[in-house]
Amino acid sequence: MLSWLRPLRNYRDPLLLVLPVILFMPLPIVVRTTEAYCAYIVLLMAVYWCTEVIPLAITSFLPILLFPTFGIMTSRAVSTQYLKDTNILFLGGLMVAIAIEHWNLHKRIALRALLLVGVKPALLMLGFMSVTAFLSMWISNTATTAMMVPIAKAVLNQLSTTGEDASRMELRYSRSSAHGKEVKSKSTILDMELSDVATASKVTNVQQNKLNVSKVTIGSYDHNENDLIKGLTLCVSYAASIGGTATLTGTGPNLVLKGQMNQIFPNNEDVINFASWFGFAFPNMLITLFFCWLWLQALFLGLNFRRLWGFGIPVSSKEKKAYGVIQEEYKKLGRMSFAEKAVLVLFILLVVLWFTRDPGFVPGWGNVLFDKNGHEYVTDATVVLFIAILMFIVPSQKPNFKPWNQVKGSRKRISGKKQIKKLLDWNTVQHKLPWNVVLLLGGGFALAKGCEVSGLSEWLGHQLLPLQKIPHWAIAIILCVVMAIVTECTSNVATATIFLPILASMATTIRMNPLYAMIPTTLSASFAFMLPVATPPNAIVFSYGHLRVIDMIRAGCFVNILGVASVTLAINTWGYVIFNLNTFPKWANDTQGV
Repeated sequence: MLSWLRPLRNYRDPLLLVLPVILFMPLPIVVRTTEAYCAYIVLLMAVYWCTEVIPLAITSFLPILLFPTFGIMTSRAVSTQYLKDTNILFLGGLMVAIAIEHWNLHKRIALRALLLVGVKPALLMLGFMSVTAFLSMWISNTATTAMMVPIAKAVLNQLSTTGEDASRMELRYSRSSAHGKEVKSKSTILDMELSDVATASKVTNVQQNKLNVSKVTIGSYDHNENDLIKGLTLCVSYAASIGGTATLTGTGPNLVLKGQMNQIFPNNEDVINFASWFGFAFPNMLITLFFCWLWLQALFLGLNFRRLWGFGIPVSSKEKKAYGVIQEEYKKLGRMSFAEKAVLVLFILLVVLWFTRDPGFVPGWGNVLFDKNGHEYVTDATVVLFIAILMFIVPSQKPNFKPWNQVKGSRKRISGKKQIKKLLDWNTVQHKLPWNVVLLLGGGFALAKGCEVSGLSEWLGHQLLPLQKIPHWAIAIILCVVMAIVTECTSNVATATIFLPILASMATTIRMNPLYAMIPTTLSASFAFMLPVATPPNAIVFSYGHLRVIDMIRAGCFVNILGVASVTLAINTWGYVIFNLNTFPKWANDTQGV
């Protein structure tokens, strides 16, 4: 029926590059105002960002090329938008995260936590979700997912039954009305076996395929193995996305909000900082994570919570073996090295300095020591750069201060032994740092600045005046739903970049606290749970082959609803108090072009 469209697939990229340029061209030709010129550039970049016909970072350079061409801003003025205080905060946070990953501190934390919760089905899922969410607060959600999924797979391999057990289970299932159905195993399960798992486990799966049975016995309760794998891998992916919302540096949209607030409302009194954001977003993250955990249990493991949580049920041999896998992985890490301890100390110091710089309810050290004449000299970016620079200075091995060992040390140097490395070196940072996201943030700030200078933001704000008749809480819900839908198909950073300046204009026009619209929208930009392409964690778990798109849609649709409901609750309760959302702040009147 649509066979005539197939030849166009070969021309997808050229068409997506050229068609938007042609389709939107009447706008600058006919209207011929700076607002129209800027709208043309915004629409063009929106299409390129959504379709990723060219890399997101390259699209981010278009304002440097097009704003001067259309006479909106000078090239010098545009270029200064690409490395603002928010970008420095992001860079510093990434450097700290790279140090944590480089010395495997994140893996030690993850395995230790899993040893504490055990391997009962529900508790195992809770352990993976809690650890993933915590790590995702500080390091990349992609790196967190990539680390946690293989650990989950290794545990699942040990929970798999033998072929003999499967035969007995098949007989028992055929006699039981409650469990009387066969489940065919997927061949892709074998493709995902980890190389370090015992070969006996692989033989077991082959035998299961021959019997067309694949089940797992956990805590004297039988489960479809594929459902258990789906549930455990999805819980890792979802927890990575949810956990990143809790901190300002945890995910891109949060930083976009911080940057847009500082740019559009320069006198906002640092209302969005690490402490204030954490106080609002962390409880919201816990609520969303908890109900997501319950939902995935009900969907993939059933509703017998007593058995799933292992109350009054002895530990089975399979569970002991699975627990042994985690123990073995933890033992491989060895004793905690000096480098790990140093990174942990610096990380804790960073968090303490972030929280105490400007906690809000009492004066912080930043206010007391560095604020002069009403000017804020120290920001969260200053703090994280201080810690990052220390990581380039502190050695990765315990320094030898004993004078009687200096001779031994000199002999080692003479023998050609390499110098002791630091906790971080530039080659490691250069290799692992996602420069494309830094450029994407910069391009977003440049685009927002162009909208302000051209007057497009003000024009859009006046078009949205009819919204002032709608209650503010209803506006927030509508925006959350729209953002959650849009972010399923586009980059969450790009989505936030496009929407937030428009929402800031709308809020000031209808005399609504801008944070009432911008905060829930920012959080909703991270609620991408339904499609593999929505976010890198989804793509990682989907690539393992156990999940179908319909599985992700079925599970993710309800998690999206949970997220929107939780954000709505948060913004209308404790968020109302933290950010004084019942008032129209003075700083909202002092804007840059809005």
